[in-house]
Amino acid sequence: MAPLRLGSVAPDFSAETTNGPIRFHEFIGDSWAVLFSHPADFTPVCTTELGEVAKLAPEFHKRQVKPIGLSTNDLTDHSKWVDDINAVNNVNLAFPIIADANRSVATLYDMLDSVEHDASNVVNGIPFTVRSVFVIDPAKKIRLILTYPASCGRNFDEILRAIDSLQLSDKQPIATPANWQPGEDVIVHVSVTTERAKEIFPEVKEALPYLRFASLPGSK
Repeated sequence: MAPLRLGSVAPDFSAETTNGPIRFHEFIGDSWAVLFSHPADFTPVCTTELGEVAKLAPEFHKRQVKPIGLSTNDLTDHSKWVDDINAVNNVNLAFPIIADANRSVATLYDMLDSVEHDASNVVNGIPFTVRSVFVIDPAKKIRLILTYPASCGRNFDEILRAIDSLQLSDKQPIATPANWQPGEDVIVHVSVTTERAKEIFPEVKEALPYLRFASLPGSK
């Protein structure tokens, strides 16, 4: 199987989830999606992560993004675990969690850990998933891939920030600088001349011939 890269079509699959059976591409539809994996149910870091995504539901909805989790347990465990997540985080988790007890989706997306990396995340020779993140656009193309170890909880504000950058760069000939936040100046894409940039953007500042900062309409 060819490795998944940015720009690859996200592999389609069928799966059972806490919200019923899905076909992944049909689930995405005309929206964006964030597919993110967890090593196992009833584990501490995962419980905080899923609670955080539930809290951020309005932010994902505003960006037309559908979050969907994955864990290597069955639906019975998932259902009980969601009760814990809701109670501890004071949320009402509504997005689906894939039941991937046989690791089929995790294998398809190369989410599995290894003994070489972390023997504690491999039980009886069977690896659990690491904390993988795939941001997928409406064309079903993979636009961002992140991989965290089991010990490190993710920063979902950063994932939202990256989605903001991706969605903005789809609409404008721009890139975003280090530590960029929505509303701040962006970088003019290298394919756009400075003269053309001054026609497109309200304000253009040339730091170097190849580094031009621009403000966006309504950002000031």
